Amino acid sequence: MLLAPAIALADGSPLAATGKPPAAVVADLSNLKTLSFWAYPQAAAAAHENPSATARVVGHLRFLTSDGEAQVYMALRSYTAADSTWVSVPVPGRPNGVVGWVPASALGDMHVTHDYLRISRTAFRATLYRAGHPIWSAPIGVGRPGLPTPAGHFYITEKLRAIGGPFYGPYALATSAYAPTLTDWPGGGVVGIHGTDEPQLIPGRPSHGCVRVRNSDIARLWPLVKVGTPIEIV
Repeated sequence: MLLAPAIALADGSPLAATGKPPAAVVADLSNLKTLSFWAYPQAAAAAHENPSATARVVGHLRFLTSDGEAQVYMALRSYTAADSTWVSVPVPGRPNGVVGWVPASALGDMHVTHDYLRISRTAFRATLYRAGHPIWSAPIGVGRPGLPTPAGHFYITEKLRAIGGPFYGPYALATSAYAPTLTDWPGGGVVGIHGTDEPQLIPGRPSHGCVRVRNSDIARLWPLVKVGTPIEIV
């Protein structure tokens, strides 16, 4: 379970000394580069626009991905008021970038990562950082004009092996990103990072929105990268 920050009044005195309720406490949990938290859901829950059960619903926690793997959620911020704690999480789906608040009790134990994957669509390069230091880098292929790889902050949702023959190479990483317009694609348009049977097209823009990596490069990445790793696509 997420442990909420200890609450004290502005002058440092504990709540019990005054009998007055403290103000709500908001804490950043993940900086999405050198320190990030993620968790598996442990209860069905709606994701709300604000940390309130009466706020507009913007999505729902899912236990499984479209491939039947356990779904994970990044924990971005926490909000604690009285005896209630909420956590903001990205809600994977189209449109990209939706964030909602769920009760902390709906999430399981928090896992920590110090990794961060940066994908540059102009430099055609992906780089994996650990504690701020690059530990892997390789040229890539990204979405062609009209079917772009989306920009933004995402994360790795699952690791897959040989999902569709040589076209995808030996390994694939599913992400929380969705192709902006392409829906008739695996998972409804989930953006993947995967190998290729056309390495001569890398670097470049050969894909429908996924990130293609030469097979030898993704084989080096595979043992290094973990589920829950934040991704920034620029």
